[in-house]
Amino acid sequence: MPNATDAGEADAQLAARLARNAVDSLPAGALAERLAQARAEGRVLRVKLGIDPTAPDIHLGHAVVLRKLREFQDAGHRVVLIVGDYTARVGDPSGRSSLRPMLSPEAIETNAATFSEQAVRILDADPDRLVIRRNGEWLDMPMADLLALARTTTAAQLLERDDFATRWSEQESISLLELLYPVLQGYDSVAVQADLELGGTDQKFNLLLGRDIQRAYDQPPQAILTMPLLVGTDGERKMSKSLGNHIGITDPPDEMYGKVMSVPDAVMDSYYELLLGRQAPAGVSPRDAKRQLARGIVSWLHSPGAAADAERRFDRVFVAHELPEEIEEASFHSDGPVLHLPGLMAEEFGISRSQARRLIDEGGVSLGDRPLAAGEHDVPREQADGQVLKVGKRRFRRLRAR
Repeated sequence: MPNATDAGEADAQLAARLARNAVDSLPAGALAERLAQARAEGRVLRVKLGIDPTAPDIHLGHAVVLRKLREFQDAGHRVVLIVGDYTARVGDPSGRSSLRPMLSPEAIETNAATFSEQAVRILDADPDRLVIRRNGEWLDMPMADLLALARTTTAAQLLERDDFATRWSEQESISLLELLYPVLQGYDSVAVQADLELGGTDQKFNLLLGRDIQRAYDQPPQAILTMPLLVGTDGERKMSKSLGNHIGITDPPDEMYGKVMSVPDAVMDSYYELLLGRQAPAGVSPRDAKRQLARGIVSWLHSPGAAADAERRFDRVFVAHELPEEIEEASFHSDGPVLHLPGLMAEEFGISRSQARRLIDEGGVSLGDRPLAAGEHDVPREQADGQVLKVGKRRFRRLRAR
């Protein structure tokens, strides 16, 4: 049997490996201590992540933390994934300059189901390695319990948060709901007796507050790991579906490959490190490095075969400038002299009519081999029949009159 010194060194080495790429591992040495404590007690760590289902899909920004959770699973520990069906009613104020809009219960339920299904594309679904809970199980509490929870935290503590402090100094309103959010998230750690909580760097305050709330309930305070925020495809802001700069983990292979190829060269290194766990290749051109990145991400979330097919189809359209091998058809009524393209584009691509008009006016739409001119929103129906409508770089429809 290994002696105590050997075991302690092993715990420290494992903690360092698991904390790789993390921005914060707090308090210093706490992760190794928690590993040693769990080993001494003959159990595994309970590693917590909470995600509010405020959108229907998980994107690569979420995947950064999910991939780190998978590392803990592969090391033998148990992940507790909390789908925040209750905290989503409040809305996480992290990084916000105003109150988030409140989602309907129906939207939250739909998104929560989707999140649970998509998370296991990255996480090990073995029940010994993954527990999925909804915080409505414990946050739908009696008023007396809520008041007891509220007593654990002071308003001064909450107003120390950067986003709250900024809004307070600028005399912007801060709702009681928003102030309550970090407290509710902290209670999640109490409910599942978390040993460790992970989150993005924007969650650091909330994760640390969870330690204080655990102490108030006579629990050992959790260690925390914060992971970098993945920059979106615009190369500037953090990845977010609301900003339209996201890559969904369930995007079709062709779309996923194409979106990765649109990522600015300057952020490639972080994509390699945070999503593939390796450094960008040296001695190759940025274009070839990005192709390897796109292949790697599609292979991870789909399959190597899907990645190879996506690359071949990408080359056909964007290198050889040919039409895709298969183009979905879009039918339109043949009555009337003209076809109103913004209406058809809105229906086919899930965008608004105003967005469609803007794309046409900016030169981003072609019909056949001809780019549409600014203001050319209506085209003769007989000329549209059989033509390929191209919107942006990756969206195609062959138009058919009916």
